[in-house]
Amino acid sequence: MGFGFDGILRERADDLVGILNGIDYDQWDPARDPALPAPFTASRLDGKAAAKRAVLTAFHLPITDDALARPLIGLIARLVDQKGFDLLAAIADELPRIGATFVLLGTGERRYEDLWLALAARYPDRIGARIAFDEQLAHLIEGGADVFLMPSRFEPCGLNQMYSLRYGTVPVVRATGGLADTVQNFDPRTGEGTGFTFEEYTPQALLGTLRWANGVFQDRKTWQRIQAAGMQQDHSWDASARRYVEVYERAAAARVWA
Repeated sequence: MGFGFDGILRERADDLVGILNGIDYDQWDPARDPALPAPFTASRLDGKAAAKRAVLTAFHLPITDDALARPLIGLIARLVDQKGFDLLAAIADELPRIGATFVLLGTGERRYEDLWLALAARYPDRIGARIAFDEQLAHLIEGGADVFLMPSRFEPCGLNQMYSLRYGTVPVVRATGGLADTVQNFDPRTGEGTGFTFEEYTPQALLGTLRWANGVFQDRKTWQRIQAAGMQQDHSWDASARRYVEVYERAAAARVWA
């Protein structure tokens, strides 16, 4: 209910404008990111395979033909309920069975840290966990993962899904807040979309979407179209700045006429 502001916000709805955050396209650029073992672009994705190998190595996961053929799902987040870790906890035993490999980087509530460390110890060929803050490793995961998972309960804007789109790492997100604004759900009828989204905040909805994304991953041509579509999005600060200018100009014009 808007933390008590619901009535005021509804009353002033015509005066409110939402502007997404931007990301630094110089710092987050797969064509010249020093954290990646090889550069890549939307038209030349070969370097992404080298990054995937590097991620598996960093998390001491096997680098076999089977492992490389599975989607690598990355999570970089605060380990708290807001980021959807209660949903992940509810399906923890199912994660190793969906045909993917998971890597997690982050810190947060002790119960979730312990859960992911236990999962990594129990499934050392499918799950890797690093309880830490590591900027370089975060860049490597964004570059090397096939999927980025962000099942947030709420998310005013979010940045990691934007990094992921920039790096050809397909987001799987809950359709809330800025995640819904920046990730276009894949439409199998048209082949259009930049990621996979789910509406209901339930473990079943999350698990079903992960399985769906895993199935589409097996169709390499379709997957590459999704990657390319995401990499062509503009979530730079230039795009955000243009929206601010529009709002300032509109406000100035309204003041003149007032």
